[in-house]
Amino acid sequence: MAVTRTRLAPAARREQLLDLGRRMVSAGQLDDVSIDAIAEQAGISRGLLYHYFPNKREFRLAVLQRMAEEIVEVTAPRADDPPEEQLALGLAAYVDFVTEHHEAYRSFVRGAAGGDEDFRHIHEQARHALTDRIFTTTEPEVLAQMGLVDTPLLRLLVRGWSSLVEEMLLTWLERPQGVSRETLLEVMAGALPGLGAVVSPTR
Repeated sequence: MAVTRTRLAPAARREQLLDLGRRMVSAGQLDDVSIDAIAEQAGISRGLLYHYFPNKREFRLAVLQRMAEEIVEVTAPRADDPPEEQLALGLAAYVDFVTEHHEAYRSFVRGAAGGDEDFRHIHEQARHALTDRIFTTTEPEVLAQMGLVDTPLLRLLVRGWSSLVEEMLLTWLERPQGVSRETLLEVMAGALPGLGAVVSPTR
């Protein structure tokens, strides 16, 4: 069936292409993104797609950036919730997002860890956004009730905790070994204040 060609403003066309790329990535790994398939679904020529993205790599990076932004968005805390509930809901949203986009997210993380500087930059940007807001969206006295006092050492620990959560999730998705989603989330959420208790402001 022929795809109807529709004229769109440049910004809208670029958003359409990124949305199509995200859907394709959701079904597989980053390497599976097909420029020809994206162009066909958008009802444009391959050449026009390259007007918006110079090459396949730039398109993949833009799709990755979109995915990273979505992770930050879907895990955003609700201001009225207690911090423990914010943490639990944010982790649940993160687990569900990565579960839905498992293959793409796994190849993204492996690419960042494998030395691809562009992948690493996008990954680090997202991680900074996710961890820094623990301290920027919650009052210090409320964090202290969870045993979390904002210090450079605690921020270093939170960075390590975020890596732990990511690795736990990716391993669990590949080998659940009888661990339920609820148990996984409980351990992830409990690990942060548990680790935070080890860090004293006087250290």
